[in-house]
Amino acid sequence: MLSKDTFKFLKELKKNNNKEWFDDNRSVYEIAKADFVEFTNDLIKGISKFDEKVASANLDPKKCISRINRDIRFSKDKTPYKQNFFAIVNCEGKKSNLAGYYMQVQPGASFSGGGVYMPMPPDLQDIRKEIQYNLADWKKVVEAKSFKKIFPEGVQAPEILQRIPKGFDETDPAAEYLKMKGYYTWLPFTDTDLQSKDAIKKVLKSHETAESLVAFINKALR
Repeated sequence: MLSKDTFKFLKELKKNNNKEWFDDNRSVYEIAKADFVEFTNDLIKGISKFDEKVASANLDPKKCISRINRDIRFSKDKTPYKQNFFAIVNCEGKKSNLAGYYMQVQPGASFSGGGVYMPMPPDLQDIRKEIQYNLADWKKVVEAKSFKKIFPEGVQAPEILQRIPKGFDETDPAAEYLKMKGYYTWLPFTDTDLQSKDAIKKVLKSHETAESLVAFINKALR
């Protein structure tokens, strides 16, 4: 479970997103960050029970967490800090191109899931080919009742093309999936959910359900 103070810090950060306030409250940030690191470590331990590749990776939870600082170089929004804590767990670390499991903690906007959000073009092409060649296996993953029970909206994409991508045929049986520019799942959590004693159990249920999706995608990328 996560501390209510972690959510309190993130709420205050949203109201005071500037360096002066952050520097004055750095000790509070460090406590909140440590709370999320511990939560992430529990997730890694849980994921390791059903994903042997994660189990053998000896991941450092601190290295699975995104920096709180925003990259504002090319953004009109110059607020310096993110309003959430975010972790990505996969067998090669958060900077890997492989699919993995993720967790965002943000007051009123927390979620978990698995997959790959927006892969680079060569990786996306490899995933599409894997789906095309093994459509039956793909459908067993993303159209399974157990998958849809946890993720009612099924596999999602950050963007869906209007037309089939170059190199594929419009009549391809996998066309609806080949038009997707990413493949991931999303399950929202309330602040109360994540402060409850069974928070880890609930999040891990979503990750375990996403394991087959992660495995299928990584088969294409290795």
